[in-house]
Amino acid sequence: MEPLATNLRKQARLLGLSNAEVARRAGLTDRRYGNYVTGDREPDLATLLRISDTLQTTPNDLLGVQQAGQQDAKEGQLRRLSEIAGAMRPGDLQLLIIQAEAIVAARAADAG
Repeated sequence: MEPLATNLRKQARLLGLSNAEVARRAGLTDRRYGNYVTGDREPDLATLLRISDTLQTTPNDLLGVQQAGQQDAKEGQLRRLSEIAGAMRPGDLQLLIIQAEAIVAARAADAG
């Protein structure tokens, strides 16, 4: 399940969490969670739900399953953000980056 392994690493990195911290918060051993992160094993549904809750996302997102409307909406939002960022002055762009990082950090703190 390569998309799962990749998405686990990506989401944890986005939240600033180590594999050990994700495992702890999800009630798993480091070794068991490590098997999911490397793609060696797949979690059962109950475990996938705990992991997705810990990573503040959905099982579908972790599995790489998105409905067409969701994907289109996200791509549209990213395109819009890119256009706005392209029109900003460097100092304003840096402020936007700081704000975005603060939002991600707040989400990580809420998960703990």
